[in-house]
Formats: sequence, structure tokens, C-alpha cells
Amino acid sequence: MKIRHLFLATVAIFLAASCNSGQGTSENQSRTDILREKILSGDTSSVLVVAHRGDWRYAPENSIAAIEHSIAVGVDVVELDLQLTKDSVLILMHDSSLDRTTTGKGKVKDWTLDSIRTLRLKNGAGLRTMHTVPTLEEALAVTKGKVLVNLDKADRYFDLVMSVLEQTGTVSEIIMKGSRPADEVIAFYGKYLDKVIYMPIVNLDKANVQDLMTGYMEKLKPAAYELVYAEAEDDAMPLLMRSRLDGKSLIWYNTLWDTLCGGHDDDHALEDPDGTFGYLIDTLGARIIQTDRAEYLLEYLRSRGLHD
Repeated sequence: MKIRHLFLATVAIFLAASCNSGQGTSENQSRTDILREKILSGDTSSVLVVAHRGDWRYAPENSIAAIEHSIAVGVDVVELDLQLTKDSVLILMHDSSLDRTTTGKGKVKDWTLDSIRTLRLKNGAGLRTMHTVPTLEEALAVTKGKVLVNLDKADRYFDLVMSVLEQTGTVSEIIMKGSRPADEVIAFYGKYLDKVIYMPIVNLDKANVQDLMTGYMEKLKPAAYELVYAEAEDDAMPLLMRSRLDGKSLIWYNTLWDTLCGGHDDDHALEDPDGTFGYLIDTLGARIIQTDRAEYLLEYLRSRGLHD
């Protein structure tokens, strides 16, 4: 009897160890793995939040501090902009000129990285800060495993971008977007379409929208689309797109200003979040929202059980 008890105890320990080993594999999955899977699987149980230019209300746009803050508050994606220095280094910057966001003057392309390192970033009020201009590689070292990255203006330097992504092991954590027709996207991105998440930008006010959508749906089958429309009263096409994409792809809207989202923008959300964020989510089917007020949107979503 004692031998039998000892045998059963040994089996129980073995099974427990096996279960713990399986749990360990799951726990080792990075946050970016989970977020990528939510997009690729078409998960509509929550709404993903994208911080525009890192989060420029908290720290200078496209700065490491802005990225770190976005990660800390629970943002799912940070949108970052790219420019190329004179010595062919990719840096984070929205404008082709240094004037608005740094203490420097002139075009980024005329400055080497060492020279740009001497500059300081300006905040949203145009005042000098202690922050400096980061490289793409430095930014990815911060985001890796923690938050997905939407790289804007990246297709101008695609080969250079992909080299940095491969070196940093972040290819699968990247979202790229564009408004090229499907055939051009396939020719341009080629073999990388199964690695990065590519998202078409579709202006619903354009006359060729139906042809573009047919091409995307038949040839690309994107996991998500960024939809744009200007007039709040003209929601026939956004409603049609929700129906057409239901169960096939997620819908992304930008609430940065009114003409991107039919007037359902960040400023209006301060007075009426249900009529703005809520309208995009409940009526138009948005499951990804890019905003300049990430913390405010997160608070709203959490109050509705739509975000962790």
C-alpha cells in the first residue's frame, strides 16, 4: 500500500510539473505577441488604443519619454514617424524640417546624426526640453515585447527600415500602412507581407473606394483597415464598410481631428465620449482607435469593459 501511495504521489508531481511547464510557455509570450494575435485573429472583444506620435501631450512627440509613458499607461500601439539623416540613419521625427520640434534649423537630410544629437526636442508649446532626438533603433529597444509600433512615412526607406527591424528582432511587432492599390502593395512589400502587419488606408469619400476595397479583399486580405471620412452626416459608406468587413478585418479610425472621422474626434470626445468614441465603436465597428488623448480614451474603454 505504501508503495502504491508513493507511486501515485510521484505521478501527481510529474503531472504538476508538466502543467507548470505548459503555463510557463504561455507566460513567456510577450505582450506584443498577444496584441499581434488579437489583430490577426480579428478579435473584437476589446478596442486597441494607438498613441499618436508617442503621446505628445505628456512629452515631446516621437521622444523616448513619450513612448515610455504610453507603455506605462497601457497603450497597445505607438505611432512613430521616420526621417533620414544625411549619413543615412533613421530617426524619429514627423517633419522633414528640424524647426518645429527641435532647437535646430533646416532639413533633417542636411544634418548628420552626430549634429542632431546636439539638439533638444521642443514640447507641445514649442519650448526647449531636456529630451533628444532618438534613432529608430533606440526606440525599438524600448518598445520591443511591450507595445506594437505603427511606423509612419516608413515606405520611403523601406529597405533601411527592414534592416533595422531584422537587427532588433522586431519585424513581427510592426504595423505599416498606406493607400497604394493592392497590386502596388504586393509589388512593393513583397515577401514581408507575411511578417509585418500591413493595413490599407481607405478614404471613404473617394470615388474609387469600392474598386480599392475589392482589390484589397481579394488580393491582400488585410487583418485591418484604416478608414477615413470627413462629414458626420454622410455615414452611409462607413456603415457599409462595417457590414462588408464584419468577421473579415478589424476597423481602425483616427480621432486626431474632425475630418478624419466624420467629426467624432478627440476634442468632441471631451464633452461627449459616448457620441464620439462610442459612436465609432458601437455604430461604425471601430476596434482600433488612434488618438492624441490616449489616457482619456483608455479610461473610457475601461469603464465599458473594452480594455484591460
